Amino acid sequence: MYPDVQGMAPEARFKITRVGVKNVVKPIQVMRGDREVTLVTRIDIFVDLPPTKKGSDMSRNIEVISEIVEESISRPCTGIENLATRIVKEVKRRHEYASYAEVNLRADYFLTRENPGGRKTIERYVLIGKATMRGEEVKKMVGVEVIGMTACPCAMETVRTILKERNDSPLLDEIPVPTHNQRNIVTLLIEIPEGEEIEANDLIDIVEESFSAPTYEILKRRDEGELVLRAHENPKFVEDVVRDILRKIVERYRELPDDSLIIVRSESEESIHKHNAFAERVTTIRELRE
Repeated sequence: MYPDVQGMAPEARFKITRVGVKNVVKPIQVMRGDREVTLVTRIDIFVDLPPTKKGSDMSRNIEVISEIVEESISRPCTGIENLATRIVKEVKRRHEYASYAEVNLRADYFLTRENPGGRKTIERYVLIGKATMRGEEVKKMVGVEVIGMTACPCAMETVRTILKERNDSPLLDEIPVPTHNQRNIVTLLIEIPEGEEIEANDLIDIVEESFSAPTYEILKRRDEGELVLRAHENPKFVEDVVRDILRKIVERYRELPDDSLIIVRSESEESIHKHNAFAERVTTIRELRE
């Protein structure tokens, strides 16, 4: 019989809010329409730890992951947020001392897109599934991470003013002028009731439509020019990106419960600064509707 070191009393008796394992990489099978897709998924699992217990039984987390992931091979899940929900329930059950459990899943995901020149490209996105359980209450979230492009409206209007000082042409009021561009990374998460589904592809579309322009892996010279023009015709701050996403969510998901949590983050990797620009809204559907 081996000693239960985790079950011993700690010297400093403080509760731990979250303890667990991070970045467990496993393949899972997901149904996308009428076909099965293999997603290489990074999994984080946490529980809280009472002040009377020295350590968490972390091997139980790995056991749960292995059992449920192996089951998904023969019986694919309908979404990674549903897999997260199954995992969090089992993790909470096996950590009988825990009052809280949390599971986060992130998986690379690929879609075929058409660039400005009409050429098909395979673009990468990230799918996010999150589930938490406090007591007997389970909450799940589905989300995406998407990379796009923004063009700075402030620099554009400053450049326009400088150009008009040099040559006061009325044409300058009608066309986009030079500005600096940013790679913008958006994270969007939506809480949904158990039994409900939100299509991740729709969330990706909402985010991409909210950038100044999408980005693409393959761009020939003409494509680059068209994309830059498109972005400059639609300049946006990080704040604009967040607000446009929120507006589209309210318009599209009219049936979501009022207390559904919405998280939108927009971060621009600046081209003329050494820092990034960032905007975030954490809210509920009720607040947005009001």
